[in-house]
Amino acid sequence: MADLAADVGSAGRGLAQSLRLMVGLPDYGGYLKHFQANHPDQTPMSFEAFFRERQQARYGSGRGKMCC
Repeated sequence: MADLAADVGSAGRGLAQSLRLMVGLPDYGGYLKHFQANHPDQTPMSFEAFFRERQQARYGSGRGKMCC
């Protein structure tokens, strides 16, 4: 029963992430995981800075910061 609950929870999180991306909300949790794995010596952006940067990348005239 615990496995089923874990699977349902995981599916729900995946669905929620997909819906957020479809409406243009950036994935800060995914950004943090990537940042910790690939840039452990640097400080990640705050949520507010991350959100502004993603908005600028999506709607601004230039490209957003690219990583890797």
